[in-house]
Amino acid sequence: MSQITTITFFRYKSFSKKVWAFGMMQFAHAKLANIKGLTLYKLMGSGKDGFNPLPDWSVYALIQIWDNEDAASKFFKNSQLIKRYKAKSNEYFTLYLKNIKSHGEWSGKNPFKKSDSLKDENPFVAVITRATIKKRLLIKFWRYVPTSQKPLSNNKGLIYTKGIGEVPFLQMATFSVWRDKESLMRFAYGSAEHKKAVTDTKRIKWYSEELFSRFQPYKSEGKWSGIEALPF
Repeated sequence: MSQITTITFFRYKSFSKKVWAFGMMQFAHAKLANIKGLTLYKLMGSGKDGFNPLPDWSVYALIQIWDNEDAASKFFKNSQLIKRYKAKSNEYFTLYLKNIKSHGEWSGKNPFKKSDSLKDENPFVAVITRATIKKRLLIKFWRYVPTSQKPLSNNKGLIYTKGIGEVPFLQMATFSVWRDKESLMRFAYGSAEHKKAVTDTKRIKWYSEELFSRFQPYKSEGKWSGIEALPF
């Protein structure tokens, strides 16, 4: 499939720019609703470092799913909306992704289609996990998060990670970039803390909806501390 996904991060430093970015979580919808070749988008805020559920008012994310790379390129080159975002932000970064594997649902469906143009010589892996947490389990869930994410500290295979979300505390997601599949698998299945988190997810049923999607990152634009070291 020619479908690609892009994720763009924006960082804002001044109070006025943070207020503008927060407002665009509502006002940008009209500009994003009818873009040619854009099949789905998600405007997202972010959490503080360490998957803290408290909002990070300085960082926002935009996830977009495109029919093809040409449609994405035209948007990032010509869109007045994205030009405003870039002009207001102190730092921005877009990563282009091809889907490797995806399961689960996001807003009632799985929007990601597996790519047929993956490159064996590209070892890097990006992951998006997304879930809607059941309201009655919110406190219990967030109390356990620091333990489940502990193996990420000083993980040499992890290049970058950030907690993002549509609704604070309730609809949360994670984005991460890994050096290779092996590094990701060691975290997912090699750490006792994360294996327990997987088991508890099945036993307690934290989520009313969840999705896991793995991608091959292959192109980037802009700069972002930690990710721009990628060879492309």
